[in-house]
Amino acid sequence: MGKDYLITEHSYRKAKELGVEIKPAENKHKKIDVFKNGKYITTIGSKNYKDYGTYLAMEAKGEVPKGYSADRRRLYKQRHKYDKGDAGFYANRILW
Repeated sequence: MGKDYLITEHSYRKAKELGVEIKPAENKHKKIDVFKNGKYITTIGSKNYKDYGTYLAMEAKGEVPKGYSADRRRLYKQRHKYDKGDAGFYANRILW
């Protein structure tokens, strides 16, 4: 993924739908800090892994085949369907 993660439009749109604000994570190993009403909630996403918005961008550039992002999303949701807590919830809803 690289050292610097740029929050995707997909993530900004999903955060807005949830009524939360997102900013680049303070933790250098993570992607996003999540806030509600100005109060810190959690940090989500490891910089070592891609997310749905990243795969969408790669698909648009032809770096991965069409449908790849949807397949990665399906597999993520399947693996994490039992995740609990704020980080799991927000990662699932914002990053995927």
